[in-house]
Amino acid sequence: MGIEIVQAVGMPPAIQQELEKRYTIHRLWEARDREALLSEVSPRVRGMVTSGSVGASRALIEALPKLEIISSFGVGYDPIDIGCAKERGVIVTNTPDVLTDDVADIAMALTLAMMRRIPQGDHFVRQGRWPKEKFPLTDKLGGKVMGIVGLGRIGQAIARRAEPFGVEVRYFGPRRKEGVSYRYYDDLVAMAKDVDILMIACPGGKATENLVNAAVIEALGPKGYVVNIARGSVVDEPVLVKALVEGRLAGAGLDVFADEPNVPEALLKLDSVALAPHVGSATHATRNAMGELVLKNLAAHFDGQPVLTRVV
Repeated sequence: MGIEIVQAVGMPPAIQQELEKRYTIHRLWEARDREALLSEVSPRVRGMVTSGSVGASRALIEALPKLEIISSFGVGYDPIDIGCAKERGVIVTNTPDVLTDDVADIAMALTLAMMRRIPQGDHFVRQGRWPKEKFPLTDKLGGKVMGIVGLGRIGQAIARRAEPFGVEVRYFGPRRKEGVSYRYYDDLVAMAKDVDILMIACPGGKATENLVNAAVIEALGPKGYVVNIARGSVVDEPVLVKALVEGRLAGAGLDVFADEPNVPEALLKLDSVALAPHVGSATHATRNAMGELVLKNLAAHFDGQPVLTRVV
């Protein structure tokens, strides 16, 4: 029996095949009795494969005393108990960079979809309403000001895409970015007052939980838009939904939600929103590239080499 890996989530078919070729895989996500499986294999398991949405709890990490590495599929790692991993000397890796372009593309697609009401226009045509009615006028993107919350790799990629549309970019973050000419804010409410589109591209986790709160949404105002391609936890979702329902925001483009895959029912009834099922990185090419990075991090570690994309 080779190196044993607990797998908490399925991988793209080619990646799954390669994992099972290289390692002895225990499919935790398919187990009828997770506790029984963990009890049986825990003395031998040296690695874990998970994702940025499934993560790894303290209980799971502590159930695997020989665990050396958690190789996560995704750039976000907030559902992984990083504190526990550090305490136990477990390496954690993620898959940055390879998904940046696809997530930035979705961010701009949602921006256009919510402002130009593209999903609603599609329904209007499919329902046969075009010969009988006029589709309402929508909002123009060019000339708007976009405030990006978190100007990391993805935030900067969004900025590069927004500018050719005639959008002025500003940003908020914990610190000013060197070599960046966009106007910087260290106060999110102040930025929200000055922009038309609030683009959320920061990490999730406790540090950013409900960062976009009632004060931020009020500052953005009834002509403002919210786009979230980060984590649902970054936004106070009930406050956002209430503002949209009451017309205190112009609209929202959302790829992430607080309790995925459950979406607040009120959002489903609104024409002012464009909704996506957390598909920012969901292209064949990118998901395979993410999977390849998961494999490369595992291989490097078990070959005694430094991992490629270490979180801790």
